[in-house]
Amino acid sequence: MKVILIEELRGLGSRGDVVNVKEGYARNYLLPKNLAREATPGNLKSVEQERKKWGLLAQKEKDSAQKAADSVKGMKITVQKRVGENGQLFGSVTANEIADGLLAKGVEVDKRRIELTHPIKNLGVHDVEVRLHRDVMAQIQVEVIPIGIEKLEEPAEEAAPQTTT
Repeated sequence: MKVILIEELRGLGSRGDVVNVKEGYARNYLLPKNLAREATPGNLKSVEQERKKWGLLAQKEKDSAQKAADSVKGMKITVQKRVGENGQLFGSVTANEIADGLLAKGVEVDKRRIELTHPIKNLGVHDVEVRLHRDVMAQIQVEVIPIGIEKLEEPAEEAAPQTTT
């Protein structure tokens, strides 16, 4: 069955693309969720008119994603986890925990935008990619420390005791 995509779907296509999908996928998922329309001649004409609007919208989304990427780029967040022997974590650091760490720093990122190439199961600093748009990515660092150890930002200078004579 041929459908016209209304939204961008990873692995299928972008807005306005005419793709061939199985009928069940189209009828049960794409059409009810308004992710696609049936590829009729009338719908094809209306999509041609909407492509210009989608182009402007896509550029605005990319610009806002680039601004967000500039604010996130190079950011370092700290995640505390329980640790077993040899620095192995109980479980792993999840994208949700990284998103919470970014939110604590004032940057809101959807957890689905955080791409972990491999599970983080060790202590230390790990590089993580945040895909804010299909063309815009930012690199952040995630430092994993054991629970109970507070990270010292900068050592506080202690004032020398003054003696009065």
